[in-house]
Amino acid sequence: MGFEGKVWRLMQQKELLGEIVIDEADFPWLNGRFVPTPAFGAVKPWFDESLTLLETEEYERFDASYDRIAQTLSLVAPSGPVAEFLLHIRDGRAWFRWSDEAFDDV
Repeated sequence: MGFEGKVWRLMQQKELLGEIVIDEADFPWLNGRFVPTPAFGAVKPWFDESLTLLETEEYERFDASYDRIAQTLSLVAPSGPVAEFLLHIRDGRAWFRWSDEAFDDV
């Protein structure tokens, strides 16, 4: 199944926050150009914070920070919404993994 060129959408309820145009697939991760809408500005700090916490290895704080993204936003594949996802966005790029079923809590 080819992912390149496919468009995924980041949503907050019915509002489009941006689109991810896939240009690289390295299972389980997909990568692409992120094209934000003006509405993305309201949640951009959430992504900035979560990446900073991940990069500084503050994993417990990352989990709490990322929960806000996972509980408030949705990721929509070309075939429809996915059950769960881990999405990072920075400098016009997005990379993520997803599942049609909820991730196992560890």
